[in-house]
Amino acid sequence: MLSSFWSNFLKFVEKNSKENPVVYSLLKQLQPIAMSETVLTLACDNPGFIFFLQKKAPLIEKYLTEHSHKKMGIEIVVKAKAKRNEPPLLRFEPSIEDVFQRAGLGGKFTFDNFAVSSSNQVAYAAAQAISDSLGKAYNPLFIYGGVGVGKTHLAQSIAQKVLTKKPNRKVLFSPGDLFTNELIESIREKNTPKFRRKYRQLNLLIIDDVQFIAGKNTVQEEFFHTFNAIISAGGQVVLTSDKPPHEIKKLEDRLRSRFSGGLTVDIQSADFELRSAILLIKAREKNIDIDLEVAKIIAEQVSDSRALEGTLLSLYAKVLSNGGKINLDSVESFFMGNIQQTRRRVSPQDIIKTVCMFYNVRQSQLKSPVRAENIALPRQIAMFLLRRELGMKYEQIAYLLKRKDHTTVIHGFEKVNGLMARNDYFKREIDRIVNTL
Repeated sequence: MLSSFWSNFLKFVEKNSKENPVVYSLLKQLQPIAMSETVLTLACDNPGFIFFLQKKAPLIEKYLTEHSHKKMGIEIVVKAKAKRNEPPLLRFEPSIEDVFQRAGLGGKFTFDNFAVSSSNQVAYAAAQAISDSLGKAYNPLFIYGGVGVGKTHLAQSIAQKVLTKKPNRKVLFSPGDLFTNELIESIREKNTPKFRRKYRQLNLLIIDDVQFIAGKNTVQEEFFHTFNAIISAGGQVVLTSDKPPHEIKKLEDRLRSRFSGGLTVDIQSADFELRSAILLIKAREKNIDIDLEVAKIIAEQVSDSRALEGTLLSLYAKVLSNGGKINLDSVESFFMGNIQQTRRRVSPQDIIKTVCMFYNVRQSQLKSPVRAENIALPRQIAMFLLRRELGMKYEQIAYLLKRKDHTTVIHGFEKVNGLMARNDYFKREIDRIVNTL
């Protein structure tokens, strides 16, 4: 059947390519080896020939679509050289980068460059277990957390490890909105069977930001059956979201039940130690030479883990333009501009007074030994702002607020930093205090 199709197609091209005779001569040098509903796979002897053919691919696909009366594309592979005394075989070995790309992976997210701390170690261990044993450890694995905590990184790391060990595994990483858009497109083109073949026959399906399917009845219906088909066949499902299943609004109860049927694990916002580790990893990836003390200073000033890389690159560009290198002096100089501007306008007493007014506590209470929550939290906020806005040393803040030592201030700074990353309402409160200053 394939050879007959190819023979008829060549005749069609010969007849209709009078203005592009080179196309027919090129096609005669190829051999058809496979054909699906939408793709014709052709083989050639010379790898260099492929690059030339790719320039003609749009025209070839145009002829192919006209001849077959349906939209079709081509894939060109190289014939494997036959060993002596062996019959010739056709074989195409894609590179691991090609395998990652077909699975929807970015290529840069691996377990090796995922920084682990107490905030994400449970999710990390679960992800490792799944990558070693698809469909057997936790199914589904549901990872949730705020923006920039590493959900996508961890999910893609699972897929990368699986494909690195077994490139022939059927793996797909799909954002929730992409799943939705592909389903809508398949319905519009009346081609839902193709969509189902793509998603339901996978060994591993990862849906990133699965909350985007909530409230869309048809999409939830399709995903319910996709989920069941993969699980029933022994495949693995991994889901990420900004909320746990029970907090996703407009999610069907049957999906909520399925999502909660495996392991649900959260990733907390990056703490100071984790941000420092992330910086060191990013610096190593980009061949930027920094030491731990430098990383710690940057991590203190930048609480958003997604902003760490941008800050590192900005700092690197600045010191390069001045012919220097990243060290303690250059980092302090980099951050000092904003700090000095703030210092000229605001005093430590201004911060303490503003925090006390905002939370309706007395300054004497803030400096007292009282540990009640309504006093302790404003005290920790004052510590945080004195450190972040004025760049005061921990020992200075401890002395100002009559604390025993600087470790109490460090704890307060980290607590407020973590609350801001996890709680948008709390972050808005801190922003209002800063704006008042």
